Amino acid sequence: MSNDEVRFLPFEEAVNVVGAIQEEEDVDDPNHRIFTVYSKEDRELCWFDFNEVVQDVKPTKDDKGREQVTNYILHRIPEWVLDL
Repeated sequence: MSNDEVRFLPFEEAVNVVGAIQEEEDVDDPNHRIFTVYSKEDRELCWFDFNEVVQDVKPTKDDKGREQVTNYILHRIPEWVLDL
């Protein structure tokens, strides 16, 4: 494995670390949306590009869609968040 390869937390561990996933405005680009991931201690852990997630997930327009996005993100929490 190269040093540039990102490793992800197991889903169960990500569930224990993540406290919230919020859709927010990108502070660097007000016309861009991101999903910011927060710890249970309300610390910012990482973020995901809104458009990329929606393109990959193609969520439905109901509560099921929110669950689809949440599961997608929880499966992609990088291991390095544990070092924050």
